[in-house]
Amino acid sequence: MSLAFVFPGQGSQAVGMQAELAAVYPQIEASYQEASDVLGFDLWKLTQEGPTEALGQTINTQPAMLVAAVAVWRAWHSAGGPAPTMLSGHSLGEYTALVCAGAMSFVDGVRLVRRRGELMQNAVPDGEGAMAAVLGLDEDVIMEVCAEASMIGVAEPVNFNSPGQVVVAGHQMALMQLVGLAKDAGARRAIMLPVSVPSHSSLMRPAGEALIELLDTIEFKMPETTVISTVDATPYDDAADIGRRLSQQVYSPVHWVSAVQKLIENGATHLVECGPGKILTGLNKRIDRSVPGVCIDSPAALVKSIEEAKQ
Repeated sequence: MSLAFVFPGQGSQAVGMQAELAAVYPQIEASYQEASDVLGFDLWKLTQEGPTEALGQTINTQPAMLVAAVAVWRAWHSAGGPAPTMLSGHSLGEYTALVCAGAMSFVDGVRLVRRRGELMQNAVPDGEGAMAAVLGLDEDVIMEVCAEASMIGVAEPVNFNSPGQVVVAGHQMALMQLVGLAKDAGARRAIMLPVSVPSHSSLMRPAGEALIELLDTIEFKMPETTVISTVDATPYDDAADIGRRLSQQVYSPVHWVSAVQKLIENGATHLVECGPGKILTGLNKRIDRSVPGVCIDSPAALVKSIEEAKQ
């Protein structure tokens, strides 16, 4: 068996997440405490008590999701789980993958994603940015409707999540028009998402470029485990280039389909989602149903996954 671990981005957070895991594995709450010392506020309390609106703010969601996934990673290893051969992460999850691969420290990862969230939140004025999900259209058709909607503002495909599921980001007015155009083109579903930050679109370029100031202060190392980037579905293979690639990642589309296919092409036989929620596990099944997937979102799931991985 060859394991590949995948790490979720924003959208999987929920008040009360990981309480069950924390009751069994001390690494969970300890990881939040370590991050809280960096952030200057009680991150564990926020995730457990909310309010939901505060946890959902990008500046808080990004560190919360990175810490949540790293905490599961630590619990997995403390319980005797075997090391995966490859890692990848969706959007913010790419930072988590690099932390778990030893390419940067946990503390630096927390600092980075907190700043990343601040820059992304401030890159576009409130009410101007938006994201929309389009289901059931071929990518070439989505490109056509994006081009038409772009006549009144930015409208770009930014998340290629699974066959037939693409997320588009840009200016709110352009995306509102795009939803109608997509439906007219035969989309099974096209809806605006409750998100104000047009993540991974060209509108995020100022945020990505501003992040370089902090990236340049971090000592990156070669990943100890192969990490597949979702920008181009290639591995990080140069420590000196990690900062540049992470800057670019902020305003580049997430090619999740290609990244998962690369994991499988390189020998992954099982995909393990490391973090709260099951979003990636669902997407991965749509990408390739022949490769089993599991999400470690409970003590029982962790124990069962380790037992199966050792067979």
